[in-house]
Amino acid sequence: MKKHLKISLLVWNLSTNDGFVRASLLQKALNKLGHQVDIIGFLFGNELYRAIPHDAKIHAIKGSTYPSFFLSVSKILQLINGDIIYAIKPQPASFGVGLLKKLYTGKPIILDIDDWELSWHGGDKWHYDFTWKQLARDLLKKGGALTLPNHPLYLQWMEKLVKQANAVTVHTNFLQQRFGGIFVPNGKDTSLFDPTRYDADASRNRYGLSAYRVLMFPGAPRPYKGLEDVLIALDKINQPDLKLVIVGGSPYDNYDEQLTQKWGHWIIKLPNYPADIMPDVIAAAHIIVVPQRDTPETRAQFPLKLTDGMAMAKPVLSTFVGDIPEILGDTGYLVEPNCPEQIADKIQLIFQNLDLANAQGIKARKRCIEKYSIEAMAINLDSVIARL
Repeated sequence: MKKHLKISLLVWNLSTNDGFVRASLLQKALNKLGHQVDIIGFLFGNELYRAIPHDAKIHAIKGSTYPSFFLSVSKILQLINGDIIYAIKPQPASFGVGLLKKLYTGKPIILDIDDWELSWHGGDKWHYDFTWKQLARDLLKKGGALTLPNHPLYLQWMEKLVKQANAVTVHTNFLQQRFGGIFVPNGKDTSLFDPTRYDADASRNRYGLSAYRVLMFPGAPRPYKGLEDVLIALDKINQPDLKLVIVGGSPYDNYDEQLTQKWGHWIIKLPNYPADIMPDVIAAAHIIVVPQRDTPETRAQFPLKLTDGMAMAKPVLSTFVGDIPEILGDTGYLVEPNCPEQIADKIQLIFQNLDLANAQGIKARKRCIEKYSIEAMAINLDSVIARL
């Protein structure tokens, strides 16, 4: 095998962060190994995901519904010219397309599974209610359910084809137990996310947070992410200088507006920032909160907000869900999911012993560099490539 390879990373939808963030981390790690990596994918929205850097080398083809989607597939197949195909998620628009390319060319394909896609539809309990009338309606009617390339029926089919991949990579124990594969954790650019490069007080001043003790959630609010538990905890503590700072807001729905209507006095919203600005934003936090609830979806996830906080040496407050305890080790603060009372206690404990909490943050950064950096990610990927 050639030492330096060209690798085609396939992302099913470049209009959202659903796959792109993981692809960009894999790209950085593969670049560390000297490989040339192209990110290729479909646009199922009007524009590229807003956090994609303007100078990123992205090959995007407009996506569509079936049957027009087959024309889009034929166009994207022509762009896949890597020695190895690397599909992000068992989606028809990534893994399915990659399997087609493998069929035509014999090139090996790696499948990366960073989420359990079917968990969003009920998991193993989901099934298609088949009748000939329903099938005709879903396939032939304009806007029919089965004209959507990411319909759960197609996801179910893709799961059955996982063994057709030459290698599988995953980033949580849940996914490894379900699909097998090699563990490749989410890596963080710990040279960019380096607290010595930023001044916390200056950052708080820059983002209008100087007057507050900042609990930061750098991500998109969703019900399963447990922000309501933090806000209920703030009601219990009832100290007006404590604020939950939400960075980015939800691109999916108006859930963050619902939170603001009920708990707006505790919430400060900041806009989305490019990836290279995020370390400066996170420097403004006193605590990073990742209060995941225990659901089938969250057990499969590796919340990137954890390594945001760990790399920046911040105290991280999270929950006993999925791989979170293993990721944090003994460096974070953990509570039971769906437990505002425990969150309130931990918040007060951290601020009563802030020097100790910051020392925990320093330990967390050391752990992040060792286990969850881009360099650590590259080491695991090198073994995957070598096996091919």
